[in-house]
Amino acid sequence: MTPPQELQEAPAVLGAFPCHELTEWAADFGVLAGVTNRGADFGLSSAEPAKAVLDRWRSLRMAMRPGFGAVIVAHQCHGTTLAIHQAPMSGWRVEDDTDGHLTDRRGLLLSVTVADCVPVYLVQQGGPWVGLVHAGWRGIAGGVVEQGISRMSELARCAPADIVIHCGVSICGSCYEVGYEVYRSVTGQPVESKRLLDLRANIGQRAKHAGVGRVSVSRWCTAHDRQAFYSHRGSGGTDGRMLAYLGRPSP
Repeated sequence: MTPPQELQEAPAVLGAFPCHELTEWAADFGVLAGVTNRGADFGLSSAEPAKAVLDRWRSLRMAMRPGFGAVIVAHQCHGTTLAIHQAPMSGWRVEDDTDGHLTDRRGLLLSVTVADCVPVYLVQQGGPWVGLVHAGWRGIAGGVVEQGISRMSELARCAPADIVIHCGVSICGSCYEVGYEVYRSVTGQPVESKRLLDLRANIGQRAKHAGVGRVSVSRWCTAHDRQAFYSHRGSGGTDGRMLAYLGRPSP
């Protein structure tokens, strides 16, 4: 099987926040896709004072207008529940127990919070649908990636081959050692000891098996590149959360 193409997000600015964005996706698909940098914690369960986090969210929402009149995020639970957004929306909306979002609406910015887990970006080629999934090892083992592909294919009435996927900034396989139970759950391989696990490569394999025609992976690693990104594992569990985002702006 052909390995996924490497695609490196480029430094940019989202309002007042330094970030890294998929500039090729902006040119190819007309979407805004990227992730904020270290220094701006967007975690809904952040250790920072609530006012500081809420002010950060408000600043982001103001900066996204008029192209994006609404921003959606969720309390994530490392599961497989995806929310579908087709109704008009404005302001800031927070879902419960949700690990991904799909929409066909312009002007809605989808977002997930990450600090090692993989933000999985999905775009329908030649159509309006986009999706963003939070994929940690539990969600991957549970099939959240396959569910995202299946639901988008169903909603968009397109083949999986018409969907493009990018596995974004996250921990790399060289930095993510896991116990044999985790490795077995994700890969299905009957190992008996700790192993290094490449979540992005596994997602790429799953996407290809599901029929996706084009898959890319980020070259950035949250642990290797901690000067730019938050890493839960690299910090021993003390780091904040970055905001991965995807949407098609209103005209």
